[in-house]
Amino acid sequence: MNILEALSAVMTPILHNEGYILYELSYVKEAGDNVLHVYVDKEDQVIDLEEIVRLSEVISVALDKASLIDENYMLDVASAGAEKRIDVSKLERYLHRYVNLHLIHPLDGENILEGEIVEVSETTITLSYRVKTRQKKVNLERANIDKARLAIKF
Repeated sequence: MNILEALSAVMTPILHNEGYILYELSYVKEAGDNVLHVYVDKEDQVIDLEEIVRLSEVISVALDKASLIDENYMLDVASAGAEKRIDVSKLERYLHRYVNLHLIHPLDGENILEGEIVEVSETTITLSYRVKTRQKKVNLERANIDKARLAIKF
């Protein structure tokens, strides 16, 4: 088991008990300092700063008890963010949400589409998006979508 797997094994159940999921974890050297980045998510909810501060304390105590890292490091806990990546296999969770989709094979010369997911099936999704002033709907093969993330509608 590598260090990230061991850290994940410590944090995942604690975060789950608090109502969060471990979204991403990295341990890197930045400007000469070791930094443990912990990104958390909460199903369909925005995470505020007070929650991040509280989670930082909970995670810090758990990591101190586990003693998995022998060197000095900084703990950076943050939310996955408003434009977090989405698992393409779980697009049905984002029905009626505004998303950014990257296509393997372009549609009308475009390989990135942003719009609202209005329908999801096992093999296709229907996306409503704007082209200049017109609203369009398109059915996309799920197999043609290689990346997805939430997007902010302007």
